[in-house]
Amino acid sequence: MDIKRSLISLLVLLNGMQVLSQNVVHQKFGKGMINHVAKDSSFSAKVNVRMQTLYVGNWNLLSNGNVTGGSSEFLIRRWRLKFGGFAVTPKLQYKIELGISNKDQGKISPYTNDGARIILDAVLKWNFYENFVLWAGQTKLPGNRERVISSGDLQFVDRSYLNKKFNIDRDMGVQLRHTTHLFGNFYTKEKFAISQGEGRNVVYDNLGGYQYTTRLELFPMGKFKDHESCDMKRHQTPKLAFGFTYDYNDNAVKTRSNLGSYMAYDTNGDGDIDGYFETDIKTLFADMIFKYKGFSLMGEYAYRDASKVKQSIVNSDATTTSYAVYVGESVNLQAGYLFKNNWEIAGRYTQVTPRTEVGKPSFAQYTLGVSKYIAKHKLKVQSDFSYLEEYGNPTSGLMARLQIEMQL
Repeated sequence: MDIKRSLISLLVLLNGMQVLSQNVVHQKFGKGMINHVAKDSSFSAKVNVRMQTLYVGNWNLLSNGNVTGGSSEFLIRRWRLKFGGFAVTPKLQYKIELGISNKDQGKISPYTNDGARIILDAVLKWNFYENFVLWAGQTKLPGNRERVISSGDLQFVDRSYLNKKFNIDRDMGVQLRHTTHLFGNFYTKEKFAISQGEGRNVVYDNLGGYQYTTRLELFPMGKFKDHESCDMKRHQTPKLAFGFTYDYNDNAVKTRSNLGSYMAYDTNGDGDIDGYFETDIKTLFADMIFKYKGFSLMGEYAYRDASKVKQSIVNSDATTTSYAVYVGESVNLQAGYLFKNNWEIAGRYTQVTPRTEVGKPSFAQYTLGVSKYIAKHKLKVQSDFSYLEEYGNPTSGLMARLQIEMQL
């Protein structure tokens, strides 16, 4: 019912904007379905729709070279509505992004009142003084580069395992961002965030402490669109950026900082939660991106540690409730070349090494991707083929994916 009511409300809103607006500008493909500016320039509203249809096939590769098992599926990977613009003044901007597909929403839980997690972003951005911008609301934290790159601007079908295991995703709170011009073409961007520490759409009281994130980005060769994987602009001069992030989640109650499972326990066996394990979790990221004449190179390193990696408690019925924080490190390297006919070939190597206490194996994934950009990232067909090697396991994994992305 929540989804139905939300969709009906959105349809009413869109219809109302079309009927009442007297300054609707019909943009080119990919520039938004609606772009409305009030007559007195007191606000603006832009509406975008995007979708990804995906095929995934998985197989097991045995040590003798035989391929066994296998599974496949077709699904709507992402289906989203995006709203943006300014209110009262261009210095006060807003962004709202709603995830309608099941994959976007994830599992319902009591921490979200058993409701659909439709809201991805709901944030205000206030440029209150010179190059200082204050963000307030729910949005992506200034974490690893691959995560802050939009899922619609990726070089492969989806993000790497480094991001899946170590990213710090979205949360609710405030952020302060600033840009500094040091000299010549050298710029820096400084970002600091204080957030709830338990992820998006949570309605419970803060169970642990708060999460603190700081990021520094360096642009020694001038600013450019660094939050896009490939060199879509085919820069005629080299472009380079570095990023460094430190994230501290005080008394975190989830196994992957603000992601993963809640570390809850029920000592009495009555079905009610009696408490939560807490631990301080530190996450570090270092990344870089380079672009020049169609060639792109991106590298990332992630490291996570916790004050208490493993925690357990004996319940009244003699059973044990145990949790392990996903700590360890990971490296992701990828490179691609965009030809003048808008075909791109890219390769990616990812290694994930969890610590022994986690009880999970180390593994590496090798990926080859081929993309055709029909209207840049707004309409594209992407495919990739991956080989997953799990250390100590004689069986390897093969995966093939094909995806179509469209953004209006």
